[in-house]
Amino acid sequence: MPAEIILQQTADDIALFDKRRQLAEVRTQLAERESELAQLRAQLKAFERRYFRQVGVLYADLDDLEARIAEREVDLYDSDSARLRAEEARQRARETHDAAFDVTYETEEFDPPPSLKTLFREVAKRIHPDFARDQAEQKHFTLLMARANQAYRRGDTETLERLLDDHREIASVVMGESKGAELRRITRQIQHAERDLATLDAEQHTLLSSEIAQLSLDAEAAAREHRDLLTELAASLREQIADAKYRLEFVNRQVDSKR
Repeated sequence: MPAEIILQQTADDIALFDKRRQLAEVRTQLAERESELAQLRAQLKAFERRYFRQVGVLYADLDDLEARIAEREVDLYDSDSARLRAEEARQRARETHDAAFDVTYETEEFDPPPSLKTLFREVAKRIHPDFARDQAEQKHFTLLMARANQAYRRGDTETLERLLDDHREIASVVMGESKGAELRRITRQIQHAERDLATLDAEQHTLLSSEIAQLSLDAEAAAREHRDLLTELAASLREQIADAKYRLEFVNRQVDSKR
């Protein structure tokens, strides 16, 4: 065999080995990031439920009282500005109520639409660990199925479709491929994984930048000082509710006195 051919084969082997190593590393990063993000989602959802259960419902009560006060002031002042304030206050009360009670009383039952079920079954038929050809692929398929399950629970059709498309693209070139073809395939797999890492990073940034995440951090800081931030907020809101009830009674008396 000519020396140049041997050298080329050696170079291909080295490049292939390096790409396989890169793929293993990026898949490990992807698995770790997915696990971290799943934990973050669960933590924020649990805190959000606690927040709305302890505080959100009180905000809803307070905003409803403020809307009722504004509506009674329309009877008292009979002006366009009073009517506008009443409309804005009632709209704010509706939004606060919907936010509080949609989260507080949401059911744990999961009833996905038929299209999502069909898509998930299609993905599972291709990436279930039972269909893996070797141990490395089984480990990877286990990661993909975890991602698919999480996407299914979130109703995330985009992620499921991407998993399906990626597998179809890869599966179409695996049989009888040359070293060059395998190198190109693994390069695409690395690109797919890096794209998914970027997607997870963006979602994590969005979650950590949310108001509920910031409130959760504030609650953790308060806990380190042996304080319960949500209990404190709830106590403050109850005082404001008591004051709003007094103001509503006062406005009611003013309106009744005009009759």
